[in-house]
Amino acid sequence: LIKYEDGELSYILAPQRLKAGDVVVASAKADIKPGNAMPMRSMPVGTIIHNVEMKPGKGGQIARSAGNYAQLIGKDSGMAQLRLSSGELRLVNAACMATVGAVSNPDNQNTNLGKAGRTRWLGIRPTTRGVAMNPIDHPHGGGEGRTSGGRHPVTPWGKPTKGKRTRNNKKTDGMIMRRRHAK
Repeated sequence: LIKYEDGELSYILAPQRLKAGDVVVASAKADIKPGNAMPMRSMPVGTIIHNVEMKPGKGGQIARSAGNYAQLIGKDSGMAQLRLSSGELRLVNAACMATVGAVSNPDNQNTNLGKAGRTRWLGIRPTTRGVAMNPIDHPHGGGEGRTSGGRHPVTPWGKPTKGKRTRNNKKTDGMIMRRRHAK
């Protein structure tokens, strides 16, 4: 929660090493301190950043989850090169804003919910396996005794699941310099 000089209150993603009472700045030329936001063209190469925009003025989209960050690894002809936490290298317009530092709470992924009930508190309902259903309910259903499903894993609607590629955005393919699964 941050308070602007005019008294307005709003939320930002909490960066690591930012504590209550610290001052954060969002401007074209700001210090390289955790929590400060600025266009990537005014950041030094090698900066750890989060909450990166993909289009100027659209709002942050990249590296927003707990403990996440991207690294600015180069700038040329109006584009900034980023290394994302997945290992993907991608180009983003250097006029896009980003916030310095990594998102706080990196231990979030180690949370053990402990019991089925706590998962229910989060609004997640139980998952029934397709092989435990009848053939009317799922492509993996039915069969005498326990069966293995008998085909590649699919959704209840027959679409391939587990590893099927779903990316469909040819316009921005050129912005990805190295895929996250690159061998």
